[in-house]
Amino acid sequence: MAYRWTASPKLNDQKVEQLANSINVSPAIATLLLQRGIETFDQAKKFFRPQLNDLYDPFLMKDMDKAVERIKYAISNKQRFLVYGDYDVDGTTSVSIVYSFFRKLTPNIEYYIPDRYKEGYGVSKIGIDYAIQTGVNLIIALDCGTRSIELIQYAKDNGIDFIVCDHHLPGEDLPDAIALLNPKRKDCEYPYKELSGCGIGFKLLQAYTQASDMPDEEVYRYLDLVAVSTCSDIVEIRDENRILVYYGLKKINEDPCIGLQALLQSYAIKQEYDVSDIVFGIGPKINAAGRIADARSSVKLLIEEDFHQALTLSKTLNENNSERKDIDNDITKEAMDILETSEELRSRNSTVLYSEKWHKGVIGIVASRLIETYYKPTIIFSEVNGMLTGSARSIKDFDVHEAIGACGDLVIQYGGHKYAAGLTIRKESFEAFTKKFEEIVTLNTSEELLTPEIEYDMELNFSDITSNFFKVLDQFKPHGPGNMVPIFRTNNLLDAGSRVVKEKHLKLVAIQKGIRFDGIGFNMGDFYSIIGKNQPFDICYSLEMNEFKGNKNLQLKVRDIRPSL
Repeated sequence: MAYRWTASPKLNDQKVEQLANSINVSPAIATLLLQRGIETFDQAKKFFRPQLNDLYDPFLMKDMDKAVERIKYAISNKQRFLVYGDYDVDGTTSVSIVYSFFRKLTPNIEYYIPDRYKEGYGVSKIGIDYAIQTGVNLIIALDCGTRSIELIQYAKDNGIDFIVCDHHLPGEDLPDAIALLNPKRKDCEYPYKELSGCGIGFKLLQAYTQASDMPDEEVYRYLDLVAVSTCSDIVEIRDENRILVYYGLKKINEDPCIGLQALLQSYAIKQEYDVSDIVFGIGPKINAAGRIADARSSVKLLIEEDFHQALTLSKTLNENNSERKDIDNDITKEAMDILETSEELRSRNSTVLYSEKWHKGVIGIVASRLIETYYKPTIIFSEVNGMLTGSARSIKDFDVHEAIGACGDLVIQYGGHKYAAGLTIRKESFEAFTKKFEEIVTLNTSEELLTPEIEYDMELNFSDITSNFFKVLDQFKPHGPGNMVPIFRTNNLLDAGSRVVKEKHLKLVAIQKGIRFDGIGFNMGDFYSIIGKNQPFDICYSLEMNEFKGNKNLQLKVRDIRPSL
């Protein structure tokens, strides 16, 4: 796939110099910090040295006092309450920390995860009816509920109060809950808006411990699961989230909860786990239960306190994940075969495919995989109860949620955000919807937009890459949205013995003005034809420490290569 290379916007030289001098770093490091919104000594100190003391007061969140008061009332009056959450990683980790915390304070508590296929996303009538039948007085909804106006009213009419802990965008009207904890509501002055659902559950626990004079450690013990949710839900890792993930990773590496310990037994044993291990390893395993079987399996594991029982439960999640991989690999291959055999489909600016055999639980993953190859707004449909249910994924700067909405009455219902959405259409509307969606995509995209982009932070010469430079750069971790891994560009390199390894990976050896660096380009063996001609070339890359047989060396992780102009 050909990429367009885009430089980050040029910064004011004077601002770069001022920051470099104030914190005693190189102009290159100062530039990277400014690109991430770090402009002062104090901001840099908080960035490089996150402190739990810098977490915001949870009572700054609208309705937090009401939520704590209602829970205290429920516990002191022996009322039954239900911890209710979504079936994905954010929902199951949220339920796990809130349930684990409060079960130590009351026996009158249970948890509930809706069935992806019978109930769908969020608060369901089936769930509320279960609460009515079992005498529940209070539901704490996590990672959902902000838009469940009618269902929360239904619960209230039946004597059940709601506390909503959510991070999804509210509509014009808000539900009549005892408390709606959502920093994104217009009347909430909480200083940070981008917490995950589990992050908001954590703030509820933090508020409860403060109001009850409990030690901070009672809530800090859940930071590992907060980090799992924050990284898996791809929310930004800045500000308060940076503190939560920094200390959450520390706990994962030093003292993870029993459930995570068991889950890590089946993962690569590493000296130190990082964000990518959560996003590509831990998160998918927790998610797999809700995709393939019952998401309650994930909660059972994450609240388990006996290690041997946790090992048995983690085995179930690993089996679910293996099945999920097989299913999504098979569907991806089928979808790719459909596209490969149809020039007409490949020529479109969007990809919309459907098969009644495809599994609803993995079609979002399949859509993402197709974008890796074809880089177009993509919707994959499966058939559920006679209707077509779709998962949409998008490309940079194209709002797929808005595009689906523009298809009008061809869409029965839809939801999501700019880059990922879900929708339902009638089976007989598939062709008309596909045509309309293609028209909207074509109208709102360009050849440039449909070409994937590598945005690099700055140009470097090999002489700029010193051990001290990397030492400071390594402290930019943890990386994620809002603080992505820095990407660099270096021009006019010459090959110094590169080769293709394992038939598909490029082992780069490049030299610039006498300075040599090794690099690795995964699945980039074809690029050897560019660099093996004794002609200068340019590369985009990140920097990483490679460890092999006890030896460590700084290497380039290559993202793209092109001949020098």
